[in-house]
Amino acid sequence: MSAVIEAYVTNLGRYNEGFLDGEYLKLPATTEEVQALLKRIHVDGRQYEEIFITDYDTNLAGMQNLGEYESIDELNYLATLISDMDDGELEKFEAAAVYGDNSGGVKDLINLAQNLDCYDFLPDIADNDDLGRYLIEEMGFEEVPERLTNYIDFEAYGRDFAINESGEFVDGGYIWRGYGSMTEYYDGREIPEEYRIFSYPTPEKQLIRETLKEMQKLVDGATVMPHARTTAREER
Repeated sequence: MSAVIEAYVTNLGRYNEGFLDGEYLKLPATTEEVQALLKRIHVDGRQYEEIFITDYDTNLAGMQNLGEYESIDELNYLATLISDMDDGELEKFEAAAVYGDNSGGVKDLINLAQNLDCYDFLPDIADNDDLGRYLIEEMGFEEVPERLTNYIDFEAYGRDFAINESGEFVDGGYIWRGYGSMTEYYDGREIPEEYRIFSYPTPEKQLIRETLKEMQKLVDGATVMPHARTTAREER
C-alpha cells in the first residue's frame, strides 16, 4: 500500500528543549512502523510522550487544513480510505476537498471520503463554455436542432448552470453538490479499531521479559514432548 500522506512527526518535549527530533511517517502505516519511528525520535511514552506535526508532504489537493496536533490514528483512517479509492473516486475526492464545503479538518475529510456520491463531478471541464457544451451536447439538458447549434451561447448556459448549482471549476474539472444528504460515518470520537495504529515503543526491559518468556515456552515444549512420546509407547 503506497503512501498518500506523509506527516513529519516531531517530539514536542525535545522541541521545547531546543532540539528537532522528528521524521516523516508515511500513511497509511502499521503499529510497528509507528513504534519504530517513535523510538528513533526518542518518544518513549514516559520521559517524552507528546508529539506534534510540523509538516505534511502530499500530492493530494485540498489538504491545506491539516493541522499540527492531528491524531495519528485519524490521519491513518483518512489515508487508508483514500488509498482504497480508484482513479475516478480519487479525482472526485480531490475536487470535492478543494470545493471545500466539507473539508474543514481530518474529521470532515474522513466523512467526505465516504460521501462522494453526494457530489457530481465532470472531468476535463475547464470553463463555462465547456460546461454549457457538455450539458447540452453530451447530457441532453436541452434539445437543440443541429442546424441551430451555432446560435447557442454555450458560455452563458454554462454560467447560469454554475450559478444556480453553486458549482466550482477546479483543477481537472467542474464539481457541484448533488441533492443527496451527507451521512456522518465518523463523529470525531470513536475511531474504528482497524485504523488505530498509534502505540508507544515497548520498553526494553519489557521486551527482554517477553523474549525470555517465549524462549522458556520453547524450552518447556522441548522437554515435555519426549516424555509424552515415551508415555504413549509405554501405554501401547
